[in-house]
Amino acid sequence: MSRDYERLSPSTGKSNLTRNVLILMVVAFVGGAILTGWILSRYNPFDTSSDTEAAAVAEGTGTQAAPDPATALANRIDADGSVLPTPAQTAEASPAATLTPDLERALAVRVADLEDRLSRINVQAQAASGNAARAEGLLIAFAARRALDRGSPLGYIDPQLRLRFGDAQPKAVTTIVNASRQPVTLEELSAGLDELGPTLMTGSSGAGFWADFQRELSELFVIRREGTPSPAPQQRLIRAKRYVETGNVDAAIAEIEKLAGADKDEEFLQWMEKARRYNEARRALDVIETAAILEPQQLRTAEGERVDQPSPLAPSTAIPAP
Repeated sequence: MSRDYERLSPSTGKSNLTRNVLILMVVAFVGGAILTGWILSRYNPFDTSSDTEAAAVAEGTGTQAAPDPATALANRIDADGSVLPTPAQTAEASPAATLTPDLERALAVRVADLEDRLSRINVQAQAASGNAARAEGLLIAFAARRALDRGSPLGYIDPQLRLRFGDAQPKAVTTIVNASRQPVTLEELSAGLDELGPTLMTGSSGAGFWADFQRELSELFVIRREGTPSPAPQQRLIRAKRYVETGNVDAAIAEIEKLAGADKDEEFLQWMEKARRYNEARRALDVIETAAILEPQQLRTAEGERVDQPSPLAPSTAIPAP
């Protein structure tokens, strides 16, 4: 019996497998090359021709990118804080750069808000500077008062008084400076009353016998309303000392002036002159303290610059001189 087929040898099957693998590799390589070429043609990162062409087209047509509205607004604000008007649109400007009505209104509101804020900041800065100068002036006035109360010279306070209050209250400054050269204290006035006590209660030794007799006779019987101060010389002297100790020198002067015959004594006249100088100096101090708070125009800083910011409590008229 003859065989109708021939057995395949193992070497033939291996050659077919190798051929198929080679074919697949070739196909894959070709397909990868084609895919790579297509990708590079569509998304080439090294191709700048499109950007160059776009820039050339923009330069040729004269069109520019629309500026940022915030940047344009910042460029319109001047160095002093004022906002410049919007420049007119030229005929060559791009339609994209034209602001819409809604955007114009929004920018106008924003500009108005910025101007309002700048104005408030400027006013607050001026107010702070003016208030600081007034506070410094008030401290100088307090220092001058303490120096006079102690009976010590003004020292560094003297030029500061002249600089800050010389224009506003020249008379008050002159009074304070003169008082510092011959200071009078409450202790000195009280000691003067103690020395004048016997003379004030008995009358002046140079008044004569008849004047002393009449004074003594008038003091034998005194008629006054209930609750009113006693007019007796001893009681007046006690009240005057009490007024001096509390700083009410005006009331002490009024009590001493009512003593009969006292105005003819030299020591009494000297005491009255010191008491009046004390009062004038304190009134001048009150004036410059008030000027430091309320003076509307003439107050100056430590550098001599005028304080333009008025005080919130400043009256419409200037502070009267003493």
